[in-house]
Amino acid sequence: MLMNFGILFMTLNGMWVASEILLIVLSRSKSSGRDYDDGSLKWLNIIIYSCVALAVSVGFLGIGRLHASGSLIPWAGLYIIAFGLIVRWSAIMKLRNFFTVNVVIQSDHRIIKTGIYKFVRHPSYSGALISFFGLGLAFSNWISIVLLVVPVAVAFLKRIQIEEQALKSAFGEEYIKYRKTTWALFPWVY
Repeated sequence: MLMNFGILFMTLNGMWVASEILLIVLSRSKSSGRDYDDGSLKWLNIIIYSCVALAVSVGFLGIGRLHASGSLIPWAGLYIIAFGLIVRWSAIMKLRNFFTVNVVIQSDHRIIKTGIYKFVRHPSYSGALISFFGLGLAFSNWISIVLLVVPVAVAFLKRIQIEEQALKSAFGEEYIKYRKTTWALFPWVY
C-alpha cells in the first residue's frame, strides 16, 4: 500500500527541520579555536528561513504551479529531498567533531579528504541545495524552486568564501592544493 503523499511530505520535512534544529543546538563550536564566522550564521539562517517561509506560502497558494500529467513531480521532489539529506548528513558524519554551524578552526583541526570530501569541499551545502530543490518540486511550483534555490545558493556561496578563507589561513598550501583537486559544491559544475 502506498503511503499518502501528505503524510510522507510532513514526516520527511519534520525530520529535516528537527535535524537542523539539533545541528544548531549541538554543533555550535564551544572550543577555544579561532572563530571566523563574522555573523554569517545569523544571516544564513535569516535567508534560509525567510526563503522557506515564502516558498511554502507560494506553494500552498498555488501561484507558479507546474502543471504536468500525473503526480510524478511531487513524488520526485520527496525523493530528491531525501537524497539531499543523505548527502548532507553523510558529509556531517564524515567531519564528526570538525563540523560546526559557526565557522571555527579548532586546535586539533585537520582537512578531511576522504569519502565525499575527496570530490567536493562543501557537500553539506550541496546536500542542502539538493533538498531545497526537491522541496520546490514537491510543491510542483517553479516560483518555490527559485525562492528556495537562488537566494540560498547565493548565501551558501558567501559562506563558502568565509570558510575557504578560514581554511586557507589555517592550513595554507595544504588547503590550496586540496582546492585544486576538488569541486566546491557539485562535480563538473562548481
